[in-house]
Amino acid sequence: MIFWELFKMFFVVGLVSFGGGYSIMPIIEHDVIKHGWMTTQEFTNIIAVAGMSPGPIAANSAILVGYSIAGITGSIISALGILLPSIILVLIVASFFLKLNHYPIVKSMFYGLRPIVTSLILFAAIRFAISNNIVSFNFTWHTLSLLLVFVCSLVALLKFHWHPAYIIVLSGLVGIALYS
Repeated sequence: MIFWELFKMFFVVGLVSFGGGYSIMPIIEHDVIKHGWMTTQEFTNIIAVAGMSPGPIAANSAILVGYSIAGITGSIISALGILLPSIILVLIVASFFLKLNHYPIVKSMFYGLRPIVTSLILFAAIRFAISNNIVSFNFTWHTLSLLLVFVCSLVALLKFHWHPAYIIVLSGLVGIALYS
């Protein structure tokens, strides 16, 4: 029964996931907490590992969530669940997209999806920051140092155009120095 629930949950998530993996994190989080499969903190830890792992975060998170809930079989079922809708939809869309792309209604639909995708990604980032005490109204040294690492990372990405891998490694080293 757990395998069917995992497949069904990730199939639905895969079916409605517009805007990439980060935009669907709130949906996955809601479902795994609703089912009682994991806590917010456990889910946040999985997303951190999934985000740092090579490959798409949606597939990585499905595999890690599936594994933590039902082992290897759970990870395979979850991966199939989240990837199958994309494969089916991409094949269908690819066959029609070139024929329909020039219609104004199609262009308008994709233009209209941009704000919701952006808001879902921002929502996921805010939830992640709150659950990890990065954003808090309790200004302790710990909170301020996390906020400083965040701001420095953002500046390195936006102003200096550093490669994200360098920022991840450097942030990890700063974490070891500050929090060990």
